[in-house]
Amino acid sequence: MFESQSPFADHVDATFLAITGISAVVLVGLVAAMILFLVRYSRRRHPHPVNIDGNVPLEVVWTVIPLVLFLGMFWLGWKGYLMEQDVPADAVTVKVTARMWAWSFEYPNGVKAETLYVPVNVPIKAELQSLDVNHSFYVPAFRLKKDVIPNRGNSTWFRTNRTASYDLACAEYCGLNHAYMYNKIVSLDTAAFERKYAELSAKQSKPYAPLIAGAPRTDRPGM
Repeated sequence: MFESQSPFADHVDATFLAITGISAVVLVGLVAAMILFLVRYSRRRHPHPVNIDGNVPLEVVWTVIPLVLFLGMFWLGWKGYLMEQDVPADAVTVKVTARMWAWSFEYPNGVKAETLYVPVNVPIKAELQSLDVNHSFYVPAFRLKKDVIPNRGNSTWFRTNRTASYDLACAEYCGLNHAYMYNKIVSLDTAAFERKYAELSAKQSKPYAPLIAGAPRTDRPGM
């Protein structure tokens, strides 16, 4: 946690910490006020209660402060949402299909794979579709979760900043084997990715051309 592995991770972590901090301050303040009022206005100290008709400044304060806090938290969430919706124009599109209980991936040339191989530092647009029930495309390391709904297209995007393997899970209960609906997203450097892409293309008899602009063509997967 708190390691930036996608364009959204830092903002999501900052939002999480901000909301947690605000909640903690509010909790401590409310508990402290409650204890103060219990002690100061106990029946022993004030056996005869006095009716208070109202206090306009106090009512304004306890209305405005929560409103400002909630609007601030909403703004943080909205800003993060816009970041996830702003797909770069040069993103590589991969079709992501969910079904009970597995993920599959299709590249622009028709190559299909059960593991999503992606080039590092290249934006990837994931076009999401479900063949049966509701699923959720969830990559914890990217702080990314997007619903995958049957008969309705959805999309998201990400970009890795290092070569690594990341867990991909379904975050929407989708039936008996939901807990086993795990796959991997493997981020490779440009040369390694093109070799893998060429290898998969050859095995499935699909036309191969470099997927990354400026990458050298790899005609022999074993090279």
